[in-house]
Amino acid sequence: MDNNTNTNGMLGVLGGMGPMAGAAFAMRLAALTPADRDQEHIPTLLLNDPRIPDRSTARVAGGEDPLPYMKSGIEFLNASGARLIAIPCNTAHLWYDQLAAASRCPVLHIVESVVQDLKRQGIARGRIGLMGTTATLALGLYQQTLEQHGYECVLPEADEVESLCMQSIRAVKANRLDDALAPAVQCVRRLQTRGADAVALGCTELPLAIPHAVRPGLGIVLTDSIDALALAAIERYRS
Repeated sequence: MDNNTNTNGMLGVLGGMGPMAGAAFAMRLAALTPADRDQEHIPTLLLNDPRIPDRSTARVAGGEDPLPYMKSGIEFLNASGARLIAIPCNTAHLWYDQLAAASRCPVLHIVESVVQDLKRQGIARGRIGLMGTTATLALGLYQQTLEQHGYECVLPEADEVESLCMQSIRAVKANRLDDALAPAVQCVRRLQTRGADAVALGCTELPLAIPHAVRPGLGIVLTDSIDALALAAIERYRS
């Protein structure tokens, strides 16, 4: 392949859900890209728009519909020259079909990216513990895809979703990363005791709650939805 990747157009990133997750995706994309010089990296346009209404609130509590805002972002990225789009927000993928239909270029699916990452890490089958927002877990965003690929899902109890997953997610959104670690780790450990072979950090705030340096000490494979999406973007873009 020609090293001048600029000829292939841009990767568009619909971010802001939340803002730190969007920025972290851009950083991990650069960190994971095999490149020896600036020009070998992927030209990327990040639309980090925090005005998009909360996705979980929209789905489980009748909040404002985020779809028009997300479609507007997709249109902006298309008009700006995106050849591929990534959305570093898991809950946003509850509207994936509508967003993909609204785009003139392909839109990566974050859950399929996580499945690819599980296989990349040697987990081709088994029980996958799921962590994510209330809406992501309650509406089965991960469960259907994982089961189609032959995995079994292990979910937190309803009270654990609120007291552990959501507590950690809210802390990241409030820029309180130190407060996000303990509840996230506790949830990982509970899923592990229930027989999970790996745990999916199925909200893009959760990889920020559990830093990479901490993960080896947990004693279980983690698939990070930010890294998984970044790796899928690199593979798809470079192909």
